[in-house]
Amino acid sequence: MNEDHAELSAWSFKKRTNAVKTKYIFLDVDGILVNYSNELPNSAITAIKSAQANGHKVYTVTGRSKAEMYDYILDIGFDGYIGGNGNYVESDDQVLLHQLMTAEQERRIVDWLQERKLEFYLESNNGLFASEQFETQGEQTVIDYAAFKEKPGAKSVTVRKVFPEMIFDGELYRDDVNKISFILNDYQDYLDAVDVFPDLKIGTWGGVGEKALFGDIALDNISKQTAIATLLDHYGADKKDTLAFGDAKVDIPMLEYCGIGVAMGNGGEEIKVMADYITDTVDNDGLQKAFQHFGLTD
Repeated sequence: MNEDHAELSAWSFKKRTNAVKTKYIFLDVDGILVNYSNELPNSAITAIKSAQANGHKVYTVTGRSKAEMYDYILDIGFDGYIGGNGNYVESDDQVLLHQLMTAEQERRIVDWLQERKLEFYLESNNGLFASEQFETQGEQTVIDYAAFKEKPGAKSVTVRKVFPEMIFDGELYRDDVNKISFILNDYQDYLDAVDVFPDLKIGTWGGVGEKALFGDIALDNISKQTAIATLLDHYGADKKDTLAFGDAKVDIPMLEYCGIGVAMGNGGEEIKVMADYITDTVDNDGLQKAFQHFGLTD
């Protein structure tokens, strides 16, 4: 990161803050708002509420569907929520966008995953719906994921701890699905999914490259940045009056799109290199420190 650029960015943003009251702040959830153990620092709550009291709007922008936005997160009182990595946009209790898989697309994916004996879960605003063997087959996978995120006590992690409200006996043919995550038995599973579903966006998470633990399948041509653009258009707001906070490669386009891109200290090297500013880690009050740095809080 260029330190002179970071200082100039901070100065220019503070200058604009004095000229325009409302700033739009976009926060990924995992690794930014909460740590990888789903713990929410009190300093983050304080910073968000202070920024809102100063007239700014704060949104979560996450891969999580609304069923994973648990009460202790929602109770902070955000101005809105972008979920499913961009397929759902809500602001001031108004749904601005919700793009779902068709029932036909969803059935094709479920059938293919079951034929390959790949365990999965459906991500819907109405719940997370797991395949029959996901809990048992996913046990080692979530342990490996916790270890990848350097979580203390990774060996004691269970599927039910990671997904406390997951539904294990729900209907798997659905018309309310945002996206689908599945356990990779092998990296070839991801490559084959790319070939089989060219009309959809296929990704991986829980590791880098061939060390990825999960694949995911979502609608094409949607992303966190397209969702942010939808929200800004609704308010007639300018993207120069935005900040985005992220920690992972999937957040890079969002940071590139917004006026100021902030990487967390616990983030990956790729996002740190491109960010305008690097703050401290989640557990060391990184969110609060960045809000103070950019003059968003008192």
